[in-house]
Amino acid sequence: MTANQIPEDAYVQLARKTIEEHVRTGKQIRVPDGLPEEMYRDKAGVFVSIKENGMLRGCIGTIQAVRGSVAEEIIYNAVSASSKDPRFSPIGPEELDKLTISVDVLGGMEKIDSADMLDVKRYGVVVTKGYRRGLLLPNLEGVDTVEDQIAIAKQKAGIGRSEKAELERFEVVRHY
Repeated sequence: MTANQIPEDAYVQLARKTIEEHVRTGKQIRVPDGLPEEMYRDKAGVFVSIKENGMLRGCIGTIQAVRGSVAEEIIYNAVSASSKDPRFSPIGPEELDKLTISVDVLGGMEKIDSADMLDVKRYGVVVTKGYRRGLLLPNLEGVDTVEDQIAIAKQKAGIGRSEKAELERFEVVRHY
């Protein structure tokens, strides 16, 4: 942890340790001992978001659990966010001290009938049309309306703005 960072919780510490090891050595860490019990026990979708100087630098996640624990999900997605996000080049060693990281642990998905059941601060959204699916996390800077939230999720999924799509909402626990 560098001097300009606030103390990070165990979720973010695990993501940071994973990113640092992967950037420096190209290797993926194993799940370490000493984490809170729920990180070994619980299964959930997890997104790891990386910012540098306040700007998004990588964000990759899973909508639902695909690994054996939240800890494994964090490790896998931290590696992907730092090196496989197609919008960005891989993070280099010179950037490590400038990164801020957040980890979102997703709650269950709930199908909803209309956008009226969304709140951009509280709920993330998943839009689905056939095999195309896009997700946008809740409470993101610059996303102020439900209409913006749905439009961005549709764009990510390759769904046209005027195309009808199925909606699901979810809540997250965001770790800084």
